[in-house]
Amino acid sequence: MTFQTHQFPYGDDNYGLLMHCTESGLTACVDAGDAGATEAALAETGWRLTHIFITHHHGDHTAGLDNLKKSHDASILGPTTDSAVSALYDIRLSDGDEFEFAGRKVAVIATPGHTLDMLNFYIPEEDIVCTGDTLFVMGCGRIFEGDSDMMWASLEKLLALPDHTVIYCSHEYTLANANFARSIDPDNTSLAARQGAVIELRDNDLPTVPTRLDLEKATNPFLRVDNAKIRAHLGMEQASNAEVFAEIRRRKDNF
Repeated sequence: MTFQTHQFPYGDDNYGLLMHCTESGLTACVDAGDAGATEAALAETGWRLTHIFITHHHGDHTAGLDNLKKSHDASILGPTTDSAVSALYDIRLSDGDEFEFAGRKVAVIATPGHTLDMLNFYIPEEDIVCTGDTLFVMGCGRIFEGDSDMMWASLEKLLALPDHTVIYCSHEYTLANANFARSIDPDNTSLAARQGAVIELRDNDLPTVPTRLDLEKATNPFLRVDNAKIRAHLGMEQASNAEVFAEIRRRKDNF
C-alpha cells in the first residue's frame, strides 16, 4: 500500500497536510484551519477526505473544521480536552492512545505546553510525526497554556523517536528560528550551513517543512539543552535541562 503526503500552505504561515493511502483510498488531513485551502488541496490531488486529525484547538488549526466535516462527512479525531470546537470531534484521544488509519498504527503523543490539549500523531510504519505547534524546524511553540517544564517534558517525548523520523509541523517559522538559533548556538557549523540553505529555500518561495529529527538534534537549540557550548554561552553549566530550556524559550520570546 503506497502512502502519499501532500503539504499545502494557508494563511500567513500555516501548513496543512494530507495523508493518503492508494489502496484503501483513505485520506486524512492534519488540522483544518482553512476549509478553502483544504478543498483546493483535495481537488489538486483528487483525493477524498475521510479523516481529520486535530492537534489543538487554536483557530488557525480548526476554523474550517465545521465546513469540512459537513462537506465530506469526515471522521474527526481530536483531544479529550474540551474546547470551543471539541463538540465537533467524533473520537477523543489522549496520551498513549493508538488507532488505525489505512492499515497503519497511529500513536498519539500528548505534548502540552503551547496549549494543554496539544496532540502529536506518530505513524511508525511511515516514519512520520505530525507535531502541530510543539516542535518546529529549529524552534518550538510559544508557551501559552502550559509552562516551561511541561513543554520540555513534551519535547523529550519527541526526542525519544528514531532519528530518521520525518517531522511535519504546522508553521513556516524557520528563517526567524534559524536567526535566533545562531544567537544561542553561535559556534555550531551545522547550524550556520543550515541557515544558509534555509535562506535559499525561502528566497525561492520553497517550504522548509518537513524536517528530520536528526537534523533538529544537530541544529535546534531547544533540543540541544545538554550541549556544553550552549550551556557555557548561557552561563548555565550546572543547570538542569529543563532550566536551560526555560532560559532559551524566554530569550526567544524576547528576541
